[in-house]
Amino acid sequence: MEQLAGIIVLGILAQWFAWRIRVPAILPLIVLGLLVGPISTLLTEDGSKLINPIYDGEHGLFPGESLFYFVSLSIGIILFEGGLTLKFQELKNTQRSIFRLISIGSVITFIGAGLAAYFIMELDPAICFLFAGLIIVTGPTVIAPILQNIPLNRNVATVLKWEGILIDPIGALVAVLVYGFIQSSGGLGFTMVALNTFVGVVMTGFAFGFLGGLALYEIIKRDWVPHYLLNIFILAFVLFIFAASDAKEHESGLLAVVVMGLVLANKDTPKIKEIMTFKESLSVLLISILFILLAANINMEDLRLIFEDWRPIALFGFVALVLRPLSVFVSTYGGNLSFNEKLFISWVGPRGIVAAGIASLFGLNLVKDGVAGAEYITPLVFMIVLGTVLLNATTARFVARLLGVIQDGSDSVLIIGANGFAITVAEYLKQQGRSVFLVDSNDRNIARAEARGLRGFVTNIYINDLSEEYELLDVGYMLAFTGSTEVNAYALSHYGKIFGERGAYRLISADELKARKEVNDASIFSYTDDFLDISEADRESATVHEKALSSQQELQDIMSVMKAEKYIVPLFLKDSEGKLSVISRNLVDVNVDGGGYKLVYLGENLPGSFGEEQE
Repeated sequence: MEQLAGIIVLGILAQWFAWRIRVPAILPLIVLGLLVGPISTLLTEDGSKLINPIYDGEHGLFPGESLFYFVSLSIGIILFEGGLTLKFQELKNTQRSIFRLISIGSVITFIGAGLAAYFIMELDPAICFLFAGLIIVTGPTVIAPILQNIPLNRNVATVLKWEGILIDPIGALVAVLVYGFIQSSGGLGFTMVALNTFVGVVMTGFAFGFLGGLALYEIIKRDWVPHYLLNIFILAFVLFIFAASDAKEHESGLLAVVVMGLVLANKDTPKIKEIMTFKESLSVLLISILFILLAANINMEDLRLIFEDWRPIALFGFVALVLRPLSVFVSTYGGNLSFNEKLFISWVGPRGIVAAGIASLFGLNLVKDGVAGAEYITPLVFMIVLGTVLLNATTARFVARLLGVIQDGSDSVLIIGANGFAITVAEYLKQQGRSVFLVDSNDRNIARAEARGLRGFVTNIYINDLSEEYELLDVGYMLAFTGSTEVNAYALSHYGKIFGERGAYRLISADELKARKEVNDASIFSYTDDFLDISEADRESATVHEKALSSQQELQDIMSVMKAEKYIVPLFLKDSEGKLSVISRNLVDVNVDGGGYKLVYLGENLPGSFGEEQE
């Protein structure tokens, strides 16, 4: 009991520490695992580990191979959560590069790493190519923190995210096939078996995942499960599909859960954000446990194989600095990625939980079977995992800035609140060519926004971290449009610097509106109208108009008229190039005498001679 409690406590502390220093959590988790595992044997009186994952008769948590069953199921849950983040609409510019990277890139990595291990480490060819199959994968557990901590541009972020999730089942399948070759007699007979196995795994995984995803979608849509049971039911359903697919065709479960997540992510699945929030929390817990367990399972003899020989370091250098760039540049040749984008993707290739988990299982079994060189599998793979994570975690931000692939802020807009007038403004901004996202804790508001072709998130900004949303990576403007003064202020204080790099604004409160002369805050969207005023204007006429301006005096006259009109609210000034700006308090920031400017306003048409509308 003490060991299990210790793992959970240490795991969460490592996650917190990683958050504080802004590195992937896998780094402190593996270090902790090594400290309480092999390194602790140097400190204990009887030479035993503080945490021994495999039960050895007196100490340990999991008897036999049950540890690896737990690892396998946990990886399935993690990959399902990753699949929920994959939306096909993200692939507009990078589809070709992604699918060539997980196909051609996997082949290059497999062959190159296998040959490198053979010539550098001088191991048996079968062991070398088992190692190669295991390091094909990158993995969402290590890519996600990099994407969350560095505002990469959309192309780079999309490629890294999709590659990390889709390549895990591929790497696992290749490793299983090579493992089967080692345990069999090999030859042409095995080649035909391997081909049949490959086809069977792909077909079974896709079939179970697609049908399982459709079934789960219908269950959620039709409310066949009560709300308090929904997340637990989905967890059980994911494990059922994983186990059923794996029982039908060994190692097809990983592919099945990724496909199932894809299906749910790309259909209009109700409560999808709530489901993702639960799965993210569960994934954090599982990752915390898994990496400590797998690192603790390594022995001191394994570490000596790595640190007392120069060859593993040379192999790491070849894999990270030669093979990764080669596979990226060949795979993305002729695509839409720029040279600098390819270079950064080449630099970021950290390995994750799938590589570590399968390496531990296969290495242990092959050592028991007396296969020559099998003792190198686990330490070599862990060296690649730890080394690539350490390299990427410490240098990714610097390299991204150096190569210019960090998003400096775009014209995309995040609106906090999905009430009626927020939706009206969002529709106008979308018509102007902006990408617009709405956030609201009310799922009905978001459903109404999505029904009108807008993109929304059902999220409580007090509870959930918006900075972890991949789709918001390139947002440059933020508008806090809720009816709560506290929520609007919180949104700006917590997310203004993240999503409002080019401008973050909030609605003025009723009290501030009354004391307008004493209030001077550059973040206020409008000094003339609060939430109630704008909502009434939207209810009266949910229409956005554009009025051409001929002079500064005309702008001042129109603004004076608008103050007296209850159902007309000024929103933006639009210049001749279509750029929108928030209207300043005293109309001194912009001189419209040069012509080409338009006043954008919400509600009824302007009265009298001002009412001539130009769209």
